[in-house]
Amino acid sequence: MEMRTSICLYPWNLEERYSLYTRTWLGYLFYRQQLRRARNRYPKGHSKTQPRLFNGVKVLPIPVLSDNYSYLIIDTQAGLAVAVDPSDPRAVQATIEKERVNLVAILCTHKHWDHSGGNRDLSRRHRDCRVYGSPQDGIPYLTHPLCHQDVVSVGRLQIRALATPGHTQGHLVYLLDGEPYKGPSCLFSGDLLFLSGCGRTFEGTAETMLSSLDTVLDLGDDTLLWPGHEYAEENLGFAGVVEPENLARERKMQWVQRQRMERKSTCPSTLGEERAYNPFLRTHCLALQEALGPGPGSTSDDGCSRAQLLEELRRLKDMHKSK
Repeated sequence: MEMRTSICLYPWNLEERYSLYTRTWLGYLFYRQQLRRARNRYPKGHSKTQPRLFNGVKVLPIPVLSDNYSYLIIDTQAGLAVAVDPSDPRAVQATIEKERVNLVAILCTHKHWDHSGGNRDLSRRHRDCRVYGSPQDGIPYLTHPLCHQDVVSVGRLQIRALATPGHTQGHLVYLLDGEPYKGPSCLFSGDLLFLSGCGRTFEGTAETMLSSLDTVLDLGDDTLLWPGHEYAEENLGFAGVVEPENLARERKMQWVQRQRMERKSTCPSTLGEERAYNPFLRTHCLALQEALGPGPGSTSDDGCSRAQLLEELRRLKDMHKSK
């Protein structure tokens, strides 16, 4: 959730708009407006997506709103499905019906309407469906609160919740364990981590967000990253500003531009790729510290300096976006 434009929320600054969006009925009305506009503008979704199939486990990205992704994770043998951040219940339900599966769980990364707006309709339609998320986040229609390291089991699917506060106080990411189906693990990152970017810190500090990003850095390089938004081209453009000589970023940018010219999705990437070009995961890199850091004497192990660097990256990213 980026708080880009709104008729209702426009006159206030970002902090005031965020408060209205999350704490008043205006936020829900804004979400409904977004939903109507996106359905009219993108009747088949904002991007063309491709499912991934791994030995009986299927991951389907569902393009919703103007740049969001919901996901359906399916145990194909059992015919059971888990939805991640189902903001448009109509689009998610259409995918459920096409796949002929039974929705038994919703995993919500955080409370923002563009990630939780479909919880009510889908949980009412599928009476046995459980809604999972953090109890700290005020997620609508939550039935099963989760804490850090809790595991949700659906058929062969083993999905671990990881607490990653910063974007919101109770933000969770979900890690699908690849071991049961002998495939790569999959990280559904909500608004924590995007391809070459990270979410705004609405409810925390730079130190909080740094700790959450480090949680992700502890995962394996082959972990597939399934983000909550299609921001790849914009994010890689900014990464080129702060690390213009990063060849991994240049190669990825060329691929992303080809994808977006045909309105094809850019997800997933891998965490190994992200370590190579995502500046928000590279605050330990000396070259980035020297270019943007707080001053001489900082080291790659200095948590304070890394948090300051992350804060500066976020400030520069917001300025880059506004141009």
